[in-house]
Amino acid sequence: MLRFDHLSLRRGSKLLFQQADFTLHRGWKVGITGGNGSGKSSLFSLILGELQADEGSLSLPPRLEIAHVAQETPALERYAIDYLIDGDRELRRIERALVEAESCGDGTAQARLHEALHTADGYTVKARAGELMHGLGFSTDDAKRPVNHFSGGWRIRLNLAQALMCRSDLLLLDEPTNHLDLDAVIWLESWLRNYPGTLLMISHDRDFLDRVSEHIVHLEQQRARLYTGNYSSFEQTRAARLANQQVEYEKQQREIAHIRGYVDRFRAKATKARQAQSRLKALQRMELIAPAHVDSPFRFGFREAAKNPHPLLQLRQVCAGYGEQVVLQEIHFNLEPGDRIGLLGPNGAGKSTLIKLLAGELEPLSGDALPAQDLRVGYFAQHQLEQLDPDAGPLLHLQRLDSGASEQSLRTHLGGFGFQGDRAVEPVAPFSGGEKARLVLALLVYQRPNLLLLDEPTNHLDLEMRHAVGQALQDFQGAMVIVSHDRHLLRITCDDFWLVDGWRVQPFDGDLDDYPVWLAGRRRSEERISRETPDAEHTASARKDRKRRQAERRKRLQPLKQALERLEAEMEKLHEKQRETTLVLGETALYDASRKEELKQRLDEKASVDRQLAECEARWLEISEQLEAVKSDETV
Repeated sequence: MLRFDHLSLRRGSKLLFQQADFTLHRGWKVGITGGNGSGKSSLFSLILGELQADEGSLSLPPRLEIAHVAQETPALERYAIDYLIDGDRELRRIERALVEAESCGDGTAQARLHEALHTADGYTVKARAGELMHGLGFSTDDAKRPVNHFSGGWRIRLNLAQALMCRSDLLLLDEPTNHLDLDAVIWLESWLRNYPGTLLMISHDRDFLDRVSEHIVHLEQQRARLYTGNYSSFEQTRAARLANQQVEYEKQQREIAHIRGYVDRFRAKATKARQAQSRLKALQRMELIAPAHVDSPFRFGFREAAKNPHPLLQLRQVCAGYGEQVVLQEIHFNLEPGDRIGLLGPNGAGKSTLIKLLAGELEPLSGDALPAQDLRVGYFAQHQLEQLDPDAGPLLHLQRLDSGASEQSLRTHLGGFGFQGDRAVEPVAPFSGGEKARLVLALLVYQRPNLLLLDEPTNHLDLEMRHAVGQALQDFQGAMVIVSHDRHLLRITCDDFWLVDGWRVQPFDGDLDDYPVWLAGRRRSEERISRETPDAEHTASARKDRKRRQAERRKRLQPLKQALERLEAEMEKLHEKQRETTLVLGETALYDASRKEELKQRLDEKASVDRQLAECEARWLEISEQLEAVKSDETV
């Protein structure tokens, strides 16, 4: 299928990997792993013909249909479902040819093309596209929304859906789970396992790689090695190889002892409950894979909080939402030190709303939220990445938190998060999403919280950093509430799961492996209700009640839609400014030494536009969540 023949690849003067010599066969599902900058995305660019090998060769079969996720989505007025169907390039070619045959009156060609259309599933294509949209978390109404009405994260989902629409021989996916919630990740996992072609995917989601991949290509130390088996199998194979290197052996033993401490400590208090046993197994697995990460550049831990009051936070019959719209109601619980809670629930059910409520960013609509006097919250959410000062480096960010600390102690702390040497003082504006996430975590850890609230903390983080985060959370002594699509992180850190669904927050009766079963049952229930509802809706009283509810719904939706339209217009302007500044920064002459000040000004302009766009998109997402909540209220 794909033959790498002693292939070497550089980007500029940097050698990414050399003498890669292996074959990827038809139908294989291959995970591509390695640290940031090791060449994973460049490998995809090589396959797509955007880069050429510096030495050796890459052989591909002729007429290979390759699908990949577009990095940008044009601001189109085109309906989302039509944009998805564009991914089936062969179908679109047949449709164009059919239009031409009809205009020419060529009956023979029309008959042949109608048969080709049938063979290409052209008559069921909208149903196929609708299934993809539903699986990736889109609502039924989204199918008829223009592409330019979606925010950045949802446009990335559209691009993913478009790539899945293509009847490809080879599918390339670069971090496909980054902008998905857990429900969509579980659906995508199932879809990819049934994909008949060859799959190459870059991913930092350990459970996702384990469930989908059958081989691993790992890039490290300028080498590309092919391993048979899933990611867990690769870790154990790599650990065995490293164990043969005497220099690493003692590090491995210390790491094993460290993880074993977690296992023994937890075993002492574990009951026969399914969740406890599930977590115990996950911790025992950490002990096995620890040697594979002895050379990780990331090492950090949470310092014990100054105080750990009991309880940390009390919620008494709280209703939460936005304006008059209730998203969650009758929330009643305490958070105590040592609580380790993972939130489960469908997209839009209110998981992030609950996190904002606990963080104090959202006031209760009714009821009481009673924080302890010594509560110190550590809150991680994606919007905080864009709230970093683009002109300040990691060290300056930390000095602003603790002006009395020595520079060396702050540099030591930052070093555990991968910010060593000059990297600690470089402005964060050009940092990648992963680097910004690492910095936000570094700032959070430094403040010694006793309540951690983590909303998708591993987005943009590579596998080594995710491993370090999981280890650090094992030693955390306070309470933790986490929303994540990274099931491995949930397994090794959470003792309990809460289900957020139907405006309620309640304990989930089961462990993480039971959640997909619950999801499937919920979908079946929704389909049954959908089939049964039409007959009941034809009564006069039902029609009258429906009209009243629709009028109320329109009244509630109108200001939200108007706000979205204003934000979308503003985002369009900012996208245009972003394109303009990017084009200017692409001019080689601008980097001449004599134009240093102009370059700085242009970089500042780009950072400002990026920040404004991020703020707009964050506000857009917030209002969209309110809008979806209103729509959900109508359908329940």
